[in-house]
Amino acid sequence: MVKQERSTTRRDHLRVAEVAELFHVSPKTVVRWASEGKLPYVVTLGGHRRFPREELQQIAERLRRGQ
Repeated sequence: MVKQERSTTRRDHLRVAEVAELFHVSPKTVVRWASEGKLPYVVTLGGHRRFPREELQQIAERLRRGQ
């Protein structure tokens, strides 16, 4: 049996819970911020939000520095 690599979406994008952990907020806050246009995201075929890892890590870093 050949083990398949995770899809690009999983490596390059974060789930709501992972974003919540990154920003130290609740998952509901992440969903609200996304709905308000404060966080970039894409919607999967299954209807789940996925957030671009690099972009959110940059945002988190800017917030930590107070910019």
